[in-house]
Amino acid sequence: MARLAPPPVAFSGAARKTARTFYLINGCYTVSASLIWGVNTLFLLDAGLDIFGAFLANSFFTAAMVLFEIPTGVLADTRGRRVSFLLSTAVLLGSTLWYVAIAAAGGSLAAFCAASVVMGIGFTLYSGAVEAWVVDALRADGYNGPLDGLFARSAIITGLAMLAGTVGGGFLGTADLSLPYVVRAALLGLTFALSFVAMHDRGFSPRPVTFGHLAEEMRKVGQQGVTWSWREPRIRLLVWASFVQMGFLMWGWYAWQPYFLELLDNDAIWVAGAIAALSALGMTGGNSLVPLFSRMCTRRSTLLIWASGVAGLGLMGVGLASSFWPALAALILAMVAIGVVEPVKQAYLHQIVPSEHRATVVSFNSMFGNAGGIGGQVGLGALARNWGIPQGYVVGGAATLLAVPVFMRLRKVGGVYDLGCEPAAPPPTTAAQGLPEICCIDTNAGIPAAVSAQESGPWVDEVPPDPNPG
Repeated sequence: MARLAPPPVAFSGAARKTARTFYLINGCYTVSASLIWGVNTLFLLDAGLDIFGAFLANSFFTAAMVLFEIPTGVLADTRGRRVSFLLSTAVLLGSTLWYVAIAAAGGSLAAFCAASVVMGIGFTLYSGAVEAWVVDALRADGYNGPLDGLFARSAIITGLAMLAGTVGGGFLGTADLSLPYVVRAALLGLTFALSFVAMHDRGFSPRPVTFGHLAEEMRKVGQQGVTWSWREPRIRLLVWASFVQMGFLMWGWYAWQPYFLELLDNDAIWVAGAIAALSALGMTGGNSLVPLFSRMCTRRSTLLIWASGVAGLGLMGVGLASSFWPALAALILAMVAIGVVEPVKQAYLHQIVPSEHRATVVSFNSMFGNAGGIGGQVGLGALARNWGIPQGYVVGGAATLLAVPVFMRLRKVGGVYDLGCEPAAPPPTTAAQGLPEICCIDTNAGIPAAVSAQESGPWVDEVPPDPNPG
């Protein structure tokens, strides 16, 4: 069996410099982005929005992710990855300061929704651009080896950056809830300067693109997405599972912030940052348990069924708990289970899809998950306003259990792909979209191509011959 996270490959010369630049850029960007993750809902509530308004604003962020992911991806593949990333940091910096200005001016819901759309566009400009840049640059440096170690080390660095950002944002928010946003903007400015100097497109030739060409590229991507994502039954089931699970998780990640402080009967904002960090550790712990559970379960679907069931029950337990510590324990349990689900689901998806269609199918899966998140944030936000956040966790957690029959169906049609090895590397615990991986899927760099995708297409389902017969 493949190891979950092989040791990073030893780069040398120009390739070493490229890899270090990649780690540094990802780390700086993640620290900057994660400063607000643990306090965002509290900031919106303090600005004057109610719980429904906070999640309505977040749903506009998610809608922007759905609408602009493909156009910004085409931009990165035509005008260049460096241009896309620099635009991302600039747009995110401006929209972050816009959030602060809106709160200072009285906290208009319409203004927060508009700023959320701009912020979403900023994150789509990042999505996949840096990963594509480093792969091209390493090839230009003459490195043609595996990339598993590169992404494994990047996952560790971004995970540590997320911990630093969420905890730091919590402590800054204790002094003033706007401080994490101001510091985030300052760090994004430093990240822009660093990237402007150190990041240059190599191994990739930018080409001009007109609006008509952009529309044609989008049409092709959409057509391929339907072909490879909807007509293939296993991909279609994985996409539906993303829709069901993300429908709750995008709401649930931010809903615990005011709820847990209420249970604790304390307004110490740093607690929210600490819980965000514990949640990240829980997901990372779930990633690390995948090899052990894979040895216990011969089928991927078995692991997906059990882990999804535990996650759903844990999320329901958050709402059913009547005190802080049981609710926190239930949340961490759910995060561990989600940390098991995501890399297995991603490895399953990547193994089915041939490399020439991988980015397209991943984008389709991401858009479907984000679409579920829009409905979940609006629906559960309304439920929380009328009935309370605990009821939202009970209803939303129960809804995620719908993924269990989806994975049971996947078990029936899985074939040889259901017997695959462990994923070659865990997905990052942070997402390009500025939310934890459980909230906005960004699997472009989550599992490298080394998971043995079937080049002949997803409908090839014969068991490969035994290399050592007898």
